[in-house]
Amino acid sequence: MKDADALSGVWAKNRHHLDTRSMTSLTVRTVHDVAGFAAVADYFSDVWHTPRSAPPVLPETLHSLAHAGGAVHAAYDGQRLAGASVAVFGPPALRETYSLMAAAEQGLGVRVKQAQRAWAVELGARTMRWTFDPLVGRNARFNLVKLGAVGAEYLVDFYGPMADGVNDGDESDRLAVAWDLIEPGQPYDSGGSDGTGDREAAPVTHPAPDGGPLARRDAADRYVWCRVPDDIVALRAADPELALHWRRAVREVFTKAFADGFTAAGMSRDGWYTLARPEATS
Repeated sequence: MKDADALSGVWAKNRHHLDTRSMTSLTVRTVHDVAGFAAVADYFSDVWHTPRSAPPVLPETLHSLAHAGGAVHAAYDGQRLAGASVAVFGPPALRETYSLMAAAEQGLGVRVKQAQRAWAVELGARTMRWTFDPLVGRNARFNLVKLGAVGAEYLVDFYGPMADGVNDGDESDRLAVAWDLIEPGQPYDSGGSDGTGDREAAPVTHPAPDGGPLARRDAADRYVWCRVPDDIVALRAADPELALHWRRAVREVFTKAFADGFTAAGMSRDGWYTLARPEATS
């Protein structure tokens, strides 16, 4: 997992897959010491494919953020660091927090987010926001379906050019989500006749760069469905130009839908977002 970011969110992108046996040794705790901040910085370097001498976020910055009232959480499988997150508070009147960065191995994403949630709620927050790359379908499914967050803002080339080893050569569009920490949304698995409309029966409105359908919109104008590549990270490495075509095609669908009052409410297992009008999800 990576999430709202100084980069981009990728949940469960990793070297180890945690089995049931190892889950008994998992712990998530707040980092307070210099060595812990250095370990988290190294971990982020590994996830985002940067040299450890140039991590996405410096240990000193992590220390300063924690000292200023933010929180750095680290997840351990025994003694091995297997996930981490960084969060700060937003404007006091909004009672919200912002997750700057998070990453975790498969099976740990929920544990890390729940640790952030517990910290934030204890201090009076009601909402947490973060951003992630909308083309990374597994992250969309985690954020929208597993957590029940809602995507309500599409940010075009949010960070500008990035050179972190994961996002090289692409434009840094991001989907901003809000997670209600008190009463999370009731997400739904989009993709068929499951209460979100019949996707397959809806007319195709945009073709995808691979020749298949990219987007569909139902006749009642309550839902838009938009497809993303199976693995944008692999595609970006193999064919950057095609990946950029996908980026701009999905951007066109999202920006138009959001301008029309839709929000991102679900993601199917086969890579289709559901964008819905608020009245359709109430």
